[in-house]
Amino acid sequence: MDARTCLIVDDSRIIRKVARRIVEGLGFEVDEAADGAEALSYCASVMPDIVLLDWNMPVMDGLTFLRRLRSQPGGATPKVLFCTIETAPDRIAEALAAGADDYVMKPFDGEILQSKLAEVGAV
Repeated sequence: MDARTCLIVDDSRIIRKVARRIVEGLGFEVDEAADGAEALSYCASVMPDIVLLDWNMPVMDGLTFLRRLRSQPGGATPKVLFCTIETAPDRIAEALAAGADDYVMKPFDGEILQSKLAEVGAV
């Protein structure tokens, strides 16, 4: 079986680094993108199994990326976890309506991330 893949989309290099360490520890091969536009072009060539997605980014935000991803061929496949500081229920509902599988509040740790990935059936 091929290794499962995860794309981490966040404009913070530190967040990407922390998330990478956690996800690689769970056995995933990891790639990174600094914004939604970069992530979208990545997904056009290689569709990951999981996307950890930041909400607020320059160029293209997480919600715009997610809507475009879900409309691409194969774009319904990846499990998408929003990793965000957004706590407003209407914002979270908006993310789920746009096609997110779940969300993780920042800052997160390995235990939280692993349990969320398990909830969406990714680990």
